Amino acid sequence: MDLGLEGRTAAVAAASAGLGLASAKALAAEGVRVAICGRDRGRIDAAAEEVGAGCVPLVCDVAGADGAARFVDAATEALGTVEILVSNAGGPPPGNFASTDVGAYPAAIDLNLMSIVGMCKAAVPAMQSSGWGRVVAITSLAVRQPMAELILSNTARAGATGFLKTLAREVAGSGVTVNSVQPGLHRTARVTSLYGDGAVDAPMGEPDDFGAVVAFLCSEHARFVTGAQLHIDGGAYQGLL
Repeated sequence: MDLGLEGRTAAVAAASAGLGLASAKALAAEGVRVAICGRDRGRIDAAAEEVGAGCVPLVCDVAGADGAARFVDAATEALGTVEILVSNAGGPPPGNFASTDVGAYPAAIDLNLMSIVGMCKAAVPAMQSSGWGRVVAITSLAVRQPMAELILSNTARAGATGFLKTLAREVAGSGVTVNSVQPGLHRTARVTSLYGDGAVDAPMGEPDDFGAVVAFLCSEHARFVTGAQLHIDGGAYQGLL
């Protein structure tokens, strides 16, 4: 299927590995010019080589609104415009209510909520002006079904979902769609660090399959899909809604 994305431009955050990298690869395979970011020059350069197709590697820390906005600005300078934004960031440290200090919450909110706000504030107005744009935020299945020992992620990503749904409604008439994708467990370094290698008794997805869904949500075929929260989890989520 031709997704109608040839020649478009995309900024994909936190894409030196895992689901961000998979999303960048899927978009590049559709003819999108991609800029990616990470905090380590060596890792992000290696990721850009893996993406190929002239992928632009940028060193940026998106753990907060200001750094996230700087990434979008740098991507815009490199590409000329950012028509597709895939917002993404690493996860905060694990912990539960008892073990997590109150002082840990602001950093988690900066990482998994305010980074999305910063990227959207930097990218969406230009999309509205041009009459076309796509925002896909990588969040977590924890928004639907909070995960044990991840209270910081559960809290911050729920706030991000509220922001994205509100934004989607506000820009729906301007040709800009805003959706979030909620991964369950995929074979990434983050999942391995949390649960161990091979120790998870649950469906495990492949990052490239996840990236393909992100690319579809950016496509012309998905132009009437906005405000959605799509869980990509191999059936792990058991709720009806």
